[in-house]
Amino acid sequence: MRPDGRENDELRPVSFERDFTEMADGACLTTFGRTRVLCTASIGEGVPRWLKNTGRGWVTAEYSMLPGSSNERIRRRTSGRDQEIQRLIGRSLRAVVDLDLLGEREVTVDCDVLQADGGTRTASICGGYLALHDALARLVSSGEIAQHPLTDELAAISVGIIEGEARLDLPYIEDSTAEVDFNVVMTGLGNFVEVQGTAEGESFDRPQLDSLVDLAAKGITRIVEIQRALLTEPPVERPT
Repeated sequence: MRPDGRENDELRPVSFERDFTEMADGACLTTFGRTRVLCTASIGEGVPRWLKNTGRGWVTAEYSMLPGSSNERIRRRTSGRDQEIQRLIGRSLRAVVDLDLLGEREVTVDCDVLQADGGTRTASICGGYLALHDALARLVSSGEIAQHPLTDELAAISVGIIEGEARLDLPYIEDSTAEVDFNVVMTGLGNFVEVQGTAEGESFDRPQLDSLVDLAAKGITRIVEIQRALLTEPPVERPT
């Protein structure tokens, strides 16, 4: 039995609250169990210098754990870990965006961890996708671009081996003791964007690798279903 009573292939309680804040072009409060991440998407005119006059846009991300998000106060700084995670988030989001349709605009997706209990990077990708979706949908509805630039859905989840068992969606108590730890990012069509995995102790074999990837794919399918159900309704119109 897992510490929280879940089955090995069961997600923590998952929820997404769109437009949790109203000032950004898109916003989503993402909850996986006790992990909560506020994701906002802000659209700016202009692109990085190396993209000027190409007609292509850019999507980037920033990530931080806020003070009070863990048992010990997190200092307000960008650590090497933060930089690695925000690069992962940015790469993942760009994988499902047609940058030509975006035009010469830069979208920044900010992922701020309000409370951390494992899986903050994967939660950031899931919520960041929804915030980005709504920001881009508003560009379409305002007539600034003709077509929605998203090409597919996107979600991510953690998996690991704990006490010899493959488990899905690890909270901190499991993540901190995992023998093998993976983060998997996939599209709604089932294609892989990124697979990050490492043995924390003994090495793992090919059947274990396959079981972890299959377990992650099952969890991501469920997350995409939740996202898809939410997005049947367009984002609310903002006052002009």
